[in-house]
Amino acid sequence: MPGFTAGTSAGPDAAGEDPPPMTFLDPEWLISTFGLVGILGIVFAESGLLIGFFLPGDSLLFTAGLLIAGGTYLHQSLWLMCLLVSIAAVAGDQCGYLFGRRFGPSLFHRPDSRLFKQENLSRARDFFAKYGARSIVLARFVPIVRTFTPIVAGASHMRYRRFLLFNVIGGTLWACGVTILGYFLGQIAFVKSNIEFILIGIVAVSVIPIAVEFLRSRKRTARR
Repeated sequence: MPGFTAGTSAGPDAAGEDPPPMTFLDPEWLISTFGLVGILGIVFAESGLLIGFFLPGDSLLFTAGLLIAGGTYLHQSLWLMCLLVSIAAVAGDQCGYLFGRRFGPSLFHRPDSRLFKQENLSRARDFFAKYGARSIVLARFVPIVRTFTPIVAGASHMRYRRFLLFNVIGGTLWACGVTILGYFLGQIAFVKSNIEFILIGIVAVSVIPIAVEFLRSRKRTARR
C-alpha cells in the first residue's frame, strides 16, 4: 500500500507508484482503480439495489475524505465530492423505493439465493416498523439495513413526498458526514503517519457486518 502524504498534488501515475494490491472490499483499491465514478456507482448501488448490500459504503466515503485531504487519487474539492455522493445516495434510495413500490409484495415471497436473503428484508421491515419515517434517515448509518429500508418503504406504500423529504435529509447527512469526518481526520498528524493501519482497520470494520450476517445465516441453516 503506497504511503500517504498530506498535501501531495500528484496522483499515483505522476509519482510513479503502482496502485495498491487488488482487494475487492478495500476502499483504497476501489478508489485508485475506479476513481470518482466508482465511488458514485457503489454509493448508488448500496443505497437501494438488492445486490449492493455487501458493498463498503461507509468505509469508502471515509477513505475518500482521507484521500482528498492528502491529494492522493482524488483531486476533487471536498464540497464537490459531498454534493456528488449525496446525489448518488439519494438517487439510490429513490430507485429502491420505486422498486419496492412495484415489486415489493412479490419480493417478500421470493426464495433465498446467494445474493438475496429474506432475513435481510425482514430486518429492514422490522426496522421500518419500529422507527417509521425516521428509519429512512437512521438506516443510512446501519450497513445492510440501509440497502433494504427504501425497498420496504416502497412496498409499504409510504407517501412519496414524505419519503423524498427523509431520503434527502438522510442521504445528505450520511454522505457528507462520513466524507467530512474522513477529510478532517486525514489532516491529523497521527492519522497521516499511520494511514496504512487506519485503512486496514477501515477494511476490517467494513467486513464485520457481512461476516456476522454470514455466520448467522449458517447457524440458522444448520438448525433447520
